[in-house]
Amino acid sequence: MDKGSDKIRKASVFGLGSAGLILVGALLAGAGKVALDHTNTVEFCTSCHEMKDNNYSEYKDTIHAHNRSGVKATCADCHVPHEFVDTMVRKLKASNDVFQHLAGTIDTREKFEARRLELAKRVWQRMKDSDSRECRNCHDVEAMAADKQGTTARKQHQKLASGERTCIDCHFGIAHKEPDGGVEPLDLVKQ
Repeated sequence: MDKGSDKIRKASVFGLGSAGLILVGALLAGAGKVALDHTNTVEFCTSCHEMKDNNYSEYKDTIHAHNRSGVKATCADCHVPHEFVDTMVRKLKASNDVFQHLAGTIDTREKFEARRLELAKRVWQRMKDSDSRECRNCHDVEAMAADKQGTTARKQHQKLASGERTCIDCHFGIAHKEPDGGVEPLDLVKQ
């Protein structure tokens, strides 16, 4: 038997030819995409009461949920990278949230508040490490109207443009309640 016949025989092990294997691969990829998209919905993110009763209840009254322009940022816009590999890494790390849910570590408001600072630090560090990548998917420093900003905002956004600062350095309480303590995120990250 020649090598070509051997390859065809191996591809047909499951009764599928090359076209069948391609079809199965396409179906698996499509199903994976649908599942990935579903895990980025607000409905999925708030399906456990910890997120619904704590984070989402705070978010729904912020400028990211309601504003004069009608542009809305959802959970995934801020917490999930847009690039495929980074998204997959984030999804794997987020499986810890499922474990914490099952373990009951933040299943009451009191338990959540006791861990709020620790949880916030993780998010702030991730945003700091990525140079606020998710913020920059929607916000463009070059497109900001500096003449419509206050003096302090204008100075800070110049530092943002130069790389001295990143969005999370100043905007850490923009979508969720700031943890008790009144400490700047940079100071929290260093602890």
